[in-house]
Amino acid sequence: MTAALSRTRALLDQPPAPHIPGQLTTDQEDGMRIGSVCSGYRGLDAAVEAVFGGTTAWVSDIDPGANRILAHHWPDTPNLGDLTTVDWAAVEPVDIFCGGYPCQPFSNAGLRKGTDDERHIWPWIASALGVLRPRVAIFENVAGHLRLGFDTVLADLAALGFDAEWCVVRASEVGAPHPRRRLFILATAADATPPDEGRLFGGGESPEQTGRAEPGHSSALATDAPNLGHERARGARGRGHGPADHRDPAANPDSLGRRPGQPDLRPGQPNPAWGRFLPAIARWEHATGRRAPWATDDRNRLNPAFVEWLMGLPAGHVTGVPDLTRNQMLHALGNGVVPQQAEAAIRLLAARAGLTTATPTAA
Repeated sequence: MTAALSRTRALLDQPPAPHIPGQLTTDQEDGMRIGSVCSGYRGLDAAVEAVFGGTTAWVSDIDPGANRILAHHWPDTPNLGDLTTVDWAAVEPVDIFCGGYPCQPFSNAGLRKGTDDERHIWPWIASALGVLRPRVAIFENVAGHLRLGFDTVLADLAALGFDAEWCVVRASEVGAPHPRRRLFILATAADATPPDEGRLFGGGESPEQTGRAEPGHSSALATDAPNLGHERARGARGRGHGPADHRDPAANPDSLGRRPGQPDLRPGQPNPAWGRFLPAIARWEHATGRRAPWATDDRNRLNPAFVEWLMGLPAGHVTGVPDLTRNQMLHALGNGVVPQQAEAAIRLLAARAGLTTATPTAA
């Protein structure tokens, strides 16, 4: 018997976890609470908050660079640290559980050891779900996960009583100048608050109307959105993207994306120095509302501020964190999530699952 099958059997043999009395209900002023694991710079968290509202109760990461970013931007949010050692029974319960668990076991850029990789921490995440019993769980990973290890994730979610929806969305589908194909998963607890008693759930549509699978089953990919998440799981492949670099502010371009010696640009004027990449750069500049920093520094190295912009982040979100080393900056950006991409994917999946979402904020 495989280890994955043994774990699923063990989950099935456990009695259903009771509703936790402390779990927030819709009449509480603070609204829904969100818990985040493998938080990084919180790109996925930002998308979850944009779609559902609510506030984040706690985060979890062990990477030193990510922890510097978390402490800088969210000093009052508890960081649980290593999720494999957390006593989840002692953690504040949440309505939404989210995380982009490590992609290295499934990425085409790695050795693709899958569930045999020591960085495969899904079993501990499944255990956390069994204890916390969130109403919704949201995850992100490389598209290559569909071919390796995803069956284990779906089996565990089903054993825990979650219905699952998933889709593959490219960053380019929301205007980014790079593909970055990513898998997004949205799981809803079969015993969650009924539609007429909670803000998360809509007006009582049937599974046939929403495209949601019956409890304990997982549905196919969305095919009802012509320009978003239209790829089917079968045959999908994923590829990660590396990060970038910057250091000397004097050698870097200014806020308008100019290198030293380039002519002044009027606000909104395209920078011709981008050459054949200009249309893609201009599209993302329009979507993000800010000028692209130049791609390289004076040593012809990739500029982290440029990658930060590519990832759809505010200027300085990573590159402005004090005492963050160059390697830590690169690592955080390379492992991150494009918030706009994640938000689009989550909205698509939430609609299929019949969940109520917040109105998108104009850019």
